[in-house]
Amino acid sequence: MIIAQILEQRDGAVYSCGIATGVAEAARLLATHRIGALPVMDGNAVIGIFSERDLLYSIAREGASALERTVGDVMTSPPITVERDTDVMEALGLMTRRRIRHLPVVERDRMIGLISIGDLVKVRVELAEAEADAMREYIQTA
Repeated sequence: MIIAQILEQRDGAVYSCGIATGVAEAARLLATHRIGALPVMDGNAVIGIFSERDLLYSIAREGASALERTVGDVMTSPPITVERDTDVMEALGLMTRRRIRHLPVVERDRMIGLISIGDLVKVRVELAEAEADAMREYIQTA
């Protein structure tokens, strides 16, 4: 299975912010939409990721004054990205190795979606269940 198949099953809504967005406002967006990360955009190009971890690390370093900074000051950049034809298992391995939970999906330097580790784990579980069902069916008919 490839990333494009996951994106096809969604409504396509991705919340994002700009580099000048305040950290406090970005934190409100994360909380309001119950999401873990925001792609940081410059037009259609993703230039960074602002995640719960970025928020936590900036507050740990600077205290409450971190909330007065901009996302551009604390975001993770450059973003690690995948393309629509990336294999799901390859993307899951990348997320595991790099210890990240969100990947922007890009096409010709334009973000077309965002996937989370939860999306990929769900696919992996579904594949494992299908393999187990096929094995049970094979054993029962053998």
